[in-house]
Amino acid sequence: MAIVRSVVDNASERRRLSLANPATLEPLGEIEVQSAAEVRDAVGRARKAQPEWAALSFDQRARYLRRALAILLDEQDRYVDVIVSESGKPRTEARSMAIFAASDLLTYYAKRAERLLRPQKLRLHGVMRVMKRCRIVYRPLGVIGVITPWNGPFVLSINPTAQALMAGNCVVLKPSEVTPRSGALVGELFRAAGLPEGVLEIVTGDGETGAALVEAGVDKISFTGSVATGRRVGEACARQLIPCTLELGGKDPMIVCADADLDRAAGAAVAGAFFNAGHYCSGTERVYVVESVADEFTERVVERTGKLRQGVTGEFDVGAVFWQDQLEIIEHHVNDAVERGARVLAGGRRHPELKGLFYEPTVLAGVTHEMQVMRDETFGPVLPIMRVADEDEAVRMANDCRYGLGAMVWTRDTRRGFELARRIDAGGVCINDMSMVYGVLEAPFGGMKESGVGQVNGETGLKGYCFAQPILTDRFGGRQTADRYPYSAKADEGLRRFARTLYGGPLGRWLS
Repeated sequence: MAIVRSVVDNASERRRLSLANPATLEPLGEIEVQSAAEVRDAVGRARKAQPEWAALSFDQRARYLRRALAILLDEQDRYVDVIVSESGKPRTEARSMAIFAASDLLTYYAKRAERLLRPQKLRLHGVMRVMKRCRIVYRPLGVIGVITPWNGPFVLSINPTAQALMAGNCVVLKPSEVTPRSGALVGELFRAAGLPEGVLEIVTGDGETGAALVEAGVDKISFTGSVATGRRVGEACARQLIPCTLELGGKDPMIVCADADLDRAAGAAVAGAFFNAGHYCSGTERVYVVESVADEFTERVVERTGKLRQGVTGEFDVGAVFWQDQLEIIEHHVNDAVERGARVLAGGRRHPELKGLFYEPTVLAGVTHEMQVMRDETFGPVLPIMRVADEDEAVRMANDCRYGLGAMVWTRDTRRGFELARRIDAGGVCINDMSMVYGVLEAPFGGMKESGVGQVNGETGLKGYCFAQPILTDRFGGRQTADRYPYSAKADEGLRRFARTLYGGPLGRWLS
């Protein structure tokens, strides 16, 4: 619900938020801003429910994910309706980004969580190999606070929730106030699946409610949002000595090599820049194209961009900007670029024939790193293209950024592409595709630099909702420890000789 205004209920003095559709500007009702006391109560209910939930087997927990999947598939059109009403995006985007992606992750974690979190036997080194056995068990942390953004409110809410639940945690979820009903659909879905009371709590509101959740006594925070808010979340978690994962967005570069398939690269640039109206943390935010192919590549991009359709109903390709505040940022970045000498090759303005928050798909040329559109996250339907002398300069320019979430390399020589990818400061790189790492559930997803802290998804992300507890067993029943005292000069000399024998020659290296 991109247009958000604060309303005070004088009778109860409770603050509410009125919401409107970003595409049609029609009102969509109001939500309550829940107080810190209400948030603490939600955490308390989750805390009470967590031991019984953790006591269930993986298969018992997975049954709720499978039930949720069946309901989601049966009612997907209704879910798409809610998501479209809050975002103004095309139904196909809502279905692919929410329904399809959620179905995939529910299936994946229901099937794989037990294998990924089963106790792990360690092969010990040195004398420990003879004396000890060690296993790692993965214990749930307890109650997880999940704070999610407005650009993918359903999938970015259900993904961490499903992982945390399968790991044996309970969850308190706070969706963005910009798209609250899309995020709250996750709670509705799991209630319909019969999830026990307290296992998943939903709290609504704006940043005040999110701050209350961070301070409400949870055992971890999973946060997706802006760098500024992420810093505050990280500082609060550090003060409380609780872990957090912070996914804070990016300024993802695409490098187009001299040998790239230009038609495919242009299509991917357009898709990566304008998908979800550009509200995509791994979207194509800047392109570096080698000089020898820059003209042809740019022409193909402009041609494809010109064929994109914007609209409110029926078939269209690019929807509304989700949030009024983001529209202002987009306009500012484009205006700043033009004032500094950039050329608008397509778009560059609000759509003159649509009354909602529509910004035309925009292509810029002649851009430099002095422009905000090349430095700061635009998070909108804007594609700036910069010429470079060669691939090495492209890598240098790609790394000249405070963000480091994702990147893309386009080349026919995939071995060369792999070597270029390894040099880019990014949490994940795609070769010959738009940025897709988040959708690969086996892969850890996270950013370098100001793009965040920690990683989500896959084995790494799932284990991030657990405490890895080593359990060490002595093979000889503890005899050596029981006979440790008294110390003696003879024992000390024996230990000295044993250390030299073991680590002063090949025996120690072999055992290690």
